[in-house]
Amino acid sequence: MLKQIRPALSVLAFMTLVTGVVYPLAVTGIAQLAFPEQANGSLIRDGNGEVRGSRLLAQNFDGAQWFQPRPSAAAFATVASGASNLAPSNPALAERIAKDAQRLHDEGQGPVPMQLVTTSASGLDPHLSPAAAQFQIARIASARGIPAASLERLVAQHVEKPLVGPAVVNVLALNLALADNRAIAFHETTP
Repeated sequence: MLKQIRPALSVLAFMTLVTGVVYPLAVTGIAQLAFPEQANGSLIRDGNGEVRGSRLLAQNFDGAQWFQPRPSAAAFATVASGASNLAPSNPALAERIAKDAQRLHDEGQGPVPMQLVTTSASGLDPHLSPAAAQFQIARIASARGIPAASLERLVAQHVEKPLVGPAVVNVLALNLALADNRAIAFHETTP
């Protein structure tokens, strides 16, 4: 019996060492060398070097002076991320969407983009379409007292064209650029 247990324990210890220590360390080392930004969370830093978030996760921004991401069924919490699981026929979903659309509706702007009233599957989607970002320009320009043309240029500068899929705008990166460009936008409004 000892003849059978000893090799089994040796294989168990060896495989634990290989799959639990060597392999994870090798993958981590390769990731740190080949893709350091992605391996460390795709963090976004402000002008002072402070971490403000990740390019991969949406954040809530309060106030009319900021670009708003898609709504989140999980209140932007990463632990409880997910959709609301409300069926399209559910009256609660229709009521929430109608309320959000009414809140965002502005005369003369046309219909509210669907991305601004519907949640993503994870509730943490950090991107909007350029059209959904541009829809918010009038509100932000009014709240900040800066020309809409300045915001249009800022949005255009932050449009990302992935290898596959439509063009997107990262809301956190856009809002950080907006915060950094307050002085520039002010000088554009003064004669």
